[in-house]
Amino acid sequence: MSGRTTGAVVIGLDLGGTKIAAALFAPDGEVLVRRTRATPAREGAAAVLDALAAAAAEVDPEGLASLIGVAAAGVVDPRSGRVTSATDSIRGWAGTALGAGLADRTGLPVACDNDVRATAGPELAALTGHRGSLLYAAVGTGVGGALAVDGRMLHGAAGIAGHLGHLPSAEAAGLPCTCGATGHLEVIASGPGIAAHYARLTGSPPDRLETVAARAAGGDRAAVRAITTGAAAAGRVLGGLANALGPDRVVVGGGVPRIGALYHDALAAAFAAELMPPLRGLLPEPPLHGGDAAVRGAAALPATLPLHRPGAHR
Repeated sequence: MSGRTTGAVVIGLDLGGTKIAAALFAPDGEVLVRRTRATPAREGAAAVLDALAAAAAEVDPEGLASLIGVAAAGVVDPRSGRVTSATDSIRGWAGTALGAGLADRTGLPVACDNDVRATAGPELAALTGHRGSLLYAAVGTGVGGALAVDGRMLHGAAGIAGHLGHLPSAEAAGLPCTCGATGHLEVIASGPGIAAHYARLTGSPPDRLETVAARAAGGDRAAVRAITTGAAAAGRVLGGLANALGPDRVVVGGGVPRIGALYHDALAAAFAAELMPPLRGLLPEPPLHGGDAAVRGAAALPATLPLHRPGAHR
């Protein structure tokens, strides 16, 4: 870790709809302690902030840390420290003063960001030099993303930059999106989107995405079509974005790509078909980092983002 965190012990927190991951990082980036706990997602924002503070205390019982970085689900504006939009996976999460609320509970300065942007941070840091550009997509229950240009992660108005799942997709035409609009990528390319497409094709809803993948491996044409349609839709959107942003690297992570080569190959082919000549040869790649990526990215946030301090004027 570098910048503001030089010489500091930092707590990294990763908040999802089901669990909170916490880690204590030494100044050289070594993980000193790791813990996880359930997210009290149905108990409201105050209970979630309390759980985050408890997770921080659990990994740092001796009070060694001087900073906290938190990567959180939802649309997070790092400048205001607020969750500007969120689904109902965490009840009452939209509008939460994440930075200030956690700072007041822990007594430490807090930097915060969206979980996907935080996860993409180590991917950006791994690029050669300090002016690399990155297009990062996380395809799972939803479709999230992060955009970095010339070494700088983009946040945008209200922290909304990078929400790739809400770009228009021809394959999703007419389908309602969780955001209230229709025809967005998420409803055809996410795990639930692929499963829902299979249900539309067969009239038989699958219990989970892996069931669709297993049926595709067995030659089920509807399963193959649902998976390749979702993958190709994601590939086309990412290819168009690559033309707009000129990334040095494109990363596709999340749970959906792990279903296998059928998905990966369809996404890569659709992506390549969109690219302008200077980008030909650019390929979507898997993430470099494993399970620690989000919490490690969270711990790096205080180096570059505004700090929200305890007791600051609200």
